[in-house]
Formats: sequence, C-alpha cells, structure tokens
Amino acid sequence: MQSVNGTVFNIGERYEALKFMGAGAYGAVIKALDKRSGENVAIKKLHKIEDIIDAKRILRELRILRLFRHENIIQLQNVLFNEESGDFGELYLITNLMEIDLHAVIRNKQALTDDHVQFMIYQIVRALLYLHSANIIHRDLKPSNILATETCDVQLCDFGLSRAIDFSADENRTEYVVTRYYRAPEIMISHEYSTAVDMWSLGCTMAELMTGQILFKGENYIQQIKLMMDTIGKPKDMSFVTNANAKKFLETLPEAPKRPLFSVVKYENADALDLLSKLLEIDPAKRIKASEAITHPYLKAFHEPSDEPLFTGKTDFKFENDAKLTLEDTQLAILDEINYWRKENKDKEFDKEKFLKLLKNKTASKK
Repeated sequence: MQSVNGTVFNIGERYEALKFMGAGAYGAVIKALDKRSGENVAIKKLHKIEDIIDAKRILRELRILRLFRHENIIQLQNVLFNEESGDFGELYLITNLMEIDLHAVIRNKQALTDDHVQFMIYQIVRALLYLHSANIIHRDLKPSNILATETCDVQLCDFGLSRAIDFSADENRTEYVVTRYYRAPEIMISHEYSTAVDMWSLGCTMAELMTGQILFKGENYIQQIKLMMDTIGKPKDMSFVTNANAKKFLETLPEAPKRPLFSVVKYENADALDLLSKLLEIDPAKRIKASEAITHPYLKAFHEPSDEPLFTGKTDFKFENDAKLTLEDTQLAILDEINYWRKENKDKEFDKEKFLKLLKNKTASKK
C-alpha cells in the first residue's frame, strides 16, 4: 500500500510510486517504477464501480486497450485488481508513460512550430484511421486525452466513452459524449453520431494547437451551436438534421453566410487552414474522413501508406446493446480481462467465481 497525494494505491511489490501526475473524472494517475522491467510506467487508479454504467465503461476501455495495439494509442501493459478488499472497486491500469498531454502543452503556452502541429495532427489522424477502420469511435477526443512526449510523439488515451458502431442496428445513441467545446454539431442537433464526430473534435483540437485558444467556448449547448454557425456559417441545406425540434431551432437562427476560416483562425500555412475547414464541416456527411485526411497536402511530409495500419482483428462489443446484461455479467467479463493480463504477466490467476460469491455474501450481510 502506497499513498500518493492523499490517494492510496494498492499496487503490490512490483511497482513503486514515484509522483502524482493528475486526476480526472474516472480516476487518479501516478508515475511509477516497474521493478520487474526497470521502466517507468503510468498507473491509473479507477474509481469504484457503482453500477452497470460504470462497469460497462471500464469493460469497454479494458477491451479496447487489449484489442487495439497501435503506436499512437496508449499501450496497456497490466491490470491490477485488489481482490483482498472484498469490494469490486480497486482496479489499476498500468500503461506506458507519457509525461504530458496536449491540454498542458497549450495551457503552458509552449511554442509550437507548424512542423510540430503537422506531426502531431498526422499521428492523431493515423490513430483515428486505425480505430475507424474497426468502426470504433473515440467519442471524447480533446487535448487532455492526447498524451505527448518532448519529441512530439502522441498517443490517444481515455477510451471509457468510446463506442463500437453497429451499422445494422438501430442504436439508442446518447448526446452526452465529448466535452462540449469539442462536441460535433450533429450530437447536439440530432443526437446522432458516427466516426465523423472524432474528425470534428480533431478540428477543434487542431485549431487550439494553431492559436492557443479554444475555438468554440460556449457556456451551454445552445450557445455552442450559435458560436459554430456564427464562426463557420449557417448551412443552407439542413437535410442532415433529422430531429424536427432541432431543425425548428436552427431555423430561428439568423442567416450567416459561410466564412473562410482564415478570417477567424489566423495561421500562415494555407494547407493547414484547408484541412481545418474540411474537419470543421457542419454537415457530417461532407466532413473529411480519416482515410481522406491522411492524404491531405498538409500531412504529405509524413504520409506513408505502408506505415498506416488498419485494424484486422476481431472485436466483441455485443455487451453494449445487450439489454439482458446484468452487473454480475459485466463484472465477470471485467475479471476475464484482468485474468488475461495476469496470464500475460505470468502472474497467478484468481478464481473469479469464488470472488463474486464472496462479494455477494458481503453485500447481503450489509443489508
């Protein structure tokens, strides 16, 4: 047991806590030494699982990080589970260490050259190309979820809100995805989304890297929509808006002709502004895709088709739409993921059925 910045980390003998790195909506992160490998790692302590929504979020992130192995996606190395706690709460994700995120880079006003911006945007597009080829949407792409090194290597992280798209199913897709400033208009207008939402979020992130300022900083979602229309222009063709109430709302907004982005975003590289305008296209059907963005002239210095892999494995995200799935079912699936990493790390697996029985008994004794 080790305490860092007031948070207890039950990370066993293998890992030595070094320093606190930060905390977010889903847990606290520390830098630690892996004594077995001699390398520094990041350890994220997840908040306690309170219900099936929490359980699904954790299962989603564990499964994505196990299945999707890519240079520009954070690499899960191990999962620790404190089975002695007698509770289904203490899970720790051990990943490779990235010292900073792009939010901190922008906030600290670090000088970024156009070469830096090109290289980082290329890597993000490269990661999205891989994810989208498997019909996975990140859904929360923003500077704080893009980790970086001093040499501007970047990796996407925080996949708890990610989602697999089943194009054959009529899914109930929720609005509450993506931090508001980076949220695509179709999420707020029609409560619909596709891989295009990540491309919009990338555009917002790119603009922030270019200018050091958040492009659309609305205080609520209505102001957010108005900001978008005022900045980019209100489209004449609203056929992509499927929600009748949303369409009525948009009709009440004043006409705003399409504006060239160079009048809003001051930047010298015309290719950068062209890519940005294609990312910040209001109509998701017209928005540039990752497969198109990676060939854009702005990224030509880094584009190498033989080094831009697509996902070729098999995915299993049936649990997302399984109405019969119980909390216990999801916990068992999480324990399967943990046992996978125990085998990978040549550690002793635990009896998941026995643990859940103990957990049930403890829960019953509290009532």
